[in-house]
Amino acid sequence: MRRFCLPFVAALAIAIPAGAQGDFIVVQSTTSTQNSGLYDAIVPAFTAGAGIEVRVVAVGTGQAIRNARNCDGDVLLVHAKAAEEQFVAEGYGISRADLMYNDFVLVGPAEDPAQVGATDDIDAALAAIAGSKAAFASRGDDSGTHKKERALWAHAGVAPEGDSGTWYRETGSGMGATLNIAIGMGAYTLTDRATWIAFGNKGGHRILSEGDEALFNQYGVIAISPEKCPTVRADLAQGFIDWLLSDAGQAAIADYRRDGQQLFFPNAGR
Repeated sequence: MRRFCLPFVAALAIAIPAGAQGDFIVVQSTTSTQNSGLYDAIVPAFTAGAGIEVRVVAVGTGQAIRNARNCDGDVLLVHAKAAEEQFVAEGYGISRADLMYNDFVLVGPAEDPAQVGATDDIDAALAAIAGSKAAFASRGDDSGTHKKERALWAHAGVAPEGDSGTWYRETGSGMGATLNIAIGMGAYTLTDRATWIAFGNKGGHRILSEGDEALFNQYGVIAISPEKCPTVRADLAQGFIDWLLSDAGQAAIADYRRDGQQLFFPNAGR
């Protein structure tokens, strides 16, 4: 069986030099980091030490990258590595660094109409859903989760877009809204684990497939290039990124929990 492990990172401390009063940066971010409460948990420590306010714009990864290309931000923090590397290759980002990871999970109704069962084989799970034409709610929004979902369907040998509007429903919405729709209609859906843990309206839905290495979910962080975007706050942005990648930032990420569960696993420099 294909599995991956989630290591624990011990907490360490670091001194952050204070910034000027009123300094701020804008982070174009995926929704999962915001909706999970991660920023609320870790950013105050950075701001207290550096004197830099962090303003987060939380949208799907595709939209976050488009916003960054339009110079609407200083830092990009998303989870679609190929798209992130293209962003850097085209000169919009200075460099990309691995920041942290967790995983995606397939959730569905407890009655499990597709008879997926508890499995770590995501190909088999998706094939069972498509074969039974059980309802599946897709974000359909070019987010990191949607990009992963499309890749998983392709690997499973299924092209669900041809059934759009029947058993395959594209919501065009964020993860929280898509989960609400999936639960309301008794549909399966793919979600990052952090959002699922933090989500309060689970109804009778539960995790039905997890642990496949294909469900690995890597987050990256990028400083937006001042050559493409002259108004970017390059020094402040790099200060935030340096903190996130430092022992102190990585420890803050590792220490964040909901209901006793660690949501993100730092892996900078690995």
